[in-house]
Amino acid sequence: MPAGLAISDFYYILPELVITGGALLLLVADVLLPVARAAAAAGAGADGLTERHRRRTQILSWITLGVIGATVLSLAPFADTHVEVAGGLIAVDRFALFFKVVFLAAAALTVLMSTRYLEIEGASPGEYYFLVLCATLGMMVMAGGIDLVTIFIGLETMAVSFYILAGFIKPSQRSNEAAVTYFLLGAFSLGILLYGMSLMYGLSGTTSLRTMAVAFAGQPRDPRLVLAVILVVAGIGFKIGAVPFHMWAPDVYEGAPTPITAYLSVGSKAASFAMLLRIFLEGLPATSADWRLLFEVLSIVTMTVGNVAALTQTNLKRMLAYSSIAHAGYVLMGVVAGTPRGVSAMLIYLLIYAFMQLGAFAVIVMMRRRDVVGDELKDYSGLSARNPLAAFAMLLFMLSLGGIPPTAGFMGKFWLFGAAIDAGYVWLAVIGVLNSAISLYYYVRVVVFMYLKTEAIGSEPAFSAPLGVVVGVTLAATIVLGVYPRLLFEAAEASARTLGVAGTAIALK
Repeated sequence: MPAGLAISDFYYILPELVITGGALLLLVADVLLPVARAAAAAGAGADGLTERHRRRTQILSWITLGVIGATVLSLAPFADTHVEVAGGLIAVDRFALFFKVVFLAAAALTVLMSTRYLEIEGASPGEYYFLVLCATLGMMVMAGGIDLVTIFIGLETMAVSFYILAGFIKPSQRSNEAAVTYFLLGAFSLGILLYGMSLMYGLSGTTSLRTMAVAFAGQPRDPRLVLAVILVVAGIGFKIGAVPFHMWAPDVYEGAPTPITAYLSVGSKAASFAMLLRIFLEGLPATSADWRLLFEVLSIVTMTVGNVAALTQTNLKRMLAYSSIAHAGYVLMGVVAGTPRGVSAMLIYLLIYAFMQLGAFAVIVMMRRRDVVGDELKDYSGLSARNPLAAFAMLLFMLSLGGIPPTAGFMGKFWLFGAAIDAGYVWLAVIGVLNSAISLYYYVRVVVFMYLKTEAIGSEPAFSAPLGVVVGVTLAATIVLGVYPRLLFEAAEASARTLGVAGTAIALK
């Protein structure tokens, strides 16, 4: 055992232990289920095999949802906890708790989205749901990690799971290309990130972020530390899809299975921002002048390039990929502000973004048929006549992504831009508003196809009970958090206050 690790520490990592045990239980169930149903399926034809696959997928999805639910319940005892455990490797605080709730909620919605998708694709549900749980575990470790080693372990657990999930549909060439692209560029960016981390360790003599903050405080400006900051920013920039490290996003988003694209766009992004805040606010507050300037430039370039590139896209998944890049630019404004309000604005926006993005992808999953992919703009032509409910849901998600009141997207952007103005970055907020106006073009373009185009080219969306739950939950969250966001604001502010209290104080001096 590592020095300082006590038996009581296992209590504080109970949620991670629950989801790990649940993932292993899922693999056992995946092995036993076909044996249990072998007699019933004997002599069955193609229809029988399809029915077996459907039932197996449903059972495993319920087990996965049960694991996620148990993990959520195991978080309850730590609502007001603020401790370091495992010899200072992990922090159990409200900041980590907030992100863990976001990850688990996104994972549950992804599982519900995936049930019908796996039935259509004929993919194996056991390994799929196991990898989703593994990716969620990695995200949870990243959110609580206050040591470079812990953060790296969480990051790789998440990344390796997504590398496999991106190429999970083996007969699909686009899926295979997405996995290879994501893996190669991910490995390259990881090398850059690790080089920056190694410099941080070499200059401070520790991998603990909070000890590192004390070691760097008051020291004269060191060019080697500036280089470390640049390398770490570049490595994290790949994970959040910031320009110019965004090259992988459009191809991976288009080629990966649609539910995985949805989870990758919200879960991986939120976990990467949690890692970013931990490293820079807790480990490198003394160099805030350097990394604020870098993130300021990244924010402007990322939101501008993402929005401009999205204007010409005809594939909805690629459009949402560039939209995701632009939203990363908006969230970076909170990092640039570097204040508790800036951090709370980031948390608010990431949660709101998760709901509206997952909802939009749920509608895309509805359009999927065995012979129709359903992710081209033309597939949504005349959708309001074919399925008014699906068209209305997509309308609200597009308006929310564009920041139109009274949706949740408007409140998220309002809080972010307000944090930038409070910190003295008025012109940065102005650029954000202008970019939001640009984004309305391609969001409204989807609405035009659904409501103003008369030719019904695509097939009618198919509602299933799980997909209906996803659309209902995300739609309700998009409306309620736009009309009454107070509870979310209070939770985010309380979480932001627990993030590196000492480090934040140093950064603001």
